[in-house]
Amino acid sequence: MLTRRRLLASTALATCSAALPSRIFAAVDFESEMKTLEGASGGRLGVAMYQPSTGARHGYRAAERFPMCSTSKLLAVAAMLHVIDREQDHLDRPIIFSKRDIAGYSPATSSKLGPPGMTLRELCEAAITLSDNTAMNLLLEELGGPNAWTAYARTLGDTVSRLDRNEPTLNECRPGDPRDTTTPEAMLADTQKLILGGALSAHSRDLLTGWMIDCKTGDQKIRAGIPAAWRVGDKTGNSGQGTSNDIAIIWPTGQQPWLLTVYLNDAKVSDAQQSAVSANVARVCVALL
Repeated sequence: MLTRRRLLASTALATCSAALPSRIFAAVDFESEMKTLEGASGGRLGVAMYQPSTGARHGYRAAERFPMCSTSKLLAVAAMLHVIDREQDHLDRPIIFSKRDIAGYSPATSSKLGPPGMTLRELCEAAITLSDNTAMNLLLEELGGPNAWTAYARTLGDTVSRLDRNEPTLNECRPGDPRDTTTPEAMLADTQKLILGGALSAHSRDLLTGWMIDCKTGDQKIRAGIPAAWRVGDKTGNSGQGTSNDIAIIWPTGQQPWLLTVYLNDAKVSDAQQSAVSANVARVCVALL
């Protein structure tokens, strides 16, 4: 039966980016819709969706490895907050850096060279809200390098995700290379523990959640497929060479939150069309609620 909710959701799908096909449907076939989006992108798509309040779960290539790119910054910041929680550092400690530390896309750090630098709090915020590469590298240096990132993932029960390199080389995304990869289901589980669980203190959890909500790089990705009145927090990742990722937590108005991770690599369409894949995945998931 075509309910009003399904009709509205399917209409939203029909009005999404013209570059990627969508269909009006009465009953959502999740796997079929993912295959359609994947085929249109010319790449490989991985998706994990989970609604904790109902137990509803959907996945597509959810256990396959994908390059993380800048979605890895979520766990780097979480690892630093974990250090703060253990009173082994403090967020207001300044980090001073120079031009030689700048690592590609660095909208916040590039204007803060030399004293007084930026505090750990500012670096964490820049890494999440602006996806600042230098902020990521400076945080990794404070943590002890990529191996420390992986060690922190293991404390979350994540035996899959691994970080092997710094920015920008972690974005190489060579086919079959396991370095700097995760799976959609592993990153979803990590995000759930960080934002909805007890992996961080309440204060650190609130900081991380706020930074994700304030993220400036995902407006055309998952956020674009979510009703405007709903609240979204996300962390994006891109390689500029066919990889486009987004991990998000979504708060529907008056309802409990749900989580969505979208990983796309080896895509043959434009950057804008790659972003539209994440938006379309989100629209399908909204129709499933």
